[in-house]
Amino acid sequence: MNYAEILINIRKISRSVNLESKRLEKEYGISIPQLLALSFLREQEHYQASHKAIKDFLKLNASTVTGIITRLEKKGMVAKLPRLNDKRVSLITLTAKGAELLKAVPHPLHQQISQKLQSLSPHQLTQLNEAFRAIIDILKIDDIEDSPVESTFDL
Repeated sequence: MNYAEILINIRKISRSVNLESKRLEKEYGISIPQLLALSFLREQEHYQASHKAIKDFLKLNASTVTGIITRLEKKGMVAKLPRLNDKRVSLITLTAKGAELLKAVPHPLHQQISQKLQSLSPHQLTQLNEAFRAIIDILKIDDIEDSPVESTFDL
């Protein structure tokens, strides 16, 4: 394998994520980070989480997550509920409209990848992770936000 093949393979991965993001935006009016935030809320007790919990899950900075939550709130997919003991902090909760969207949206690319990765052996997963770490080190992109997926709509 030569260097060009590696670059082509990286480009294919990037392109497929971008196409998936555009498809979701066009068909459902939602970006992948927004979908991930909704999915995270669905898994939480009472379908609620703090801004910080969502931020930590998405591995994005606070202002980016604020934008994601604001857009979801405008679409009626989440609501902000003030905490009873601290009015300065709101809990983000999944609305019925957000839950309905999650039922309608097919599994995005990242979920398909996750399912396929589960079939790999621990040794194969380690090798794959080491290869990605090497690429990240070569490109010196360790400081870039490490959202589970890339989106041009919320970043």
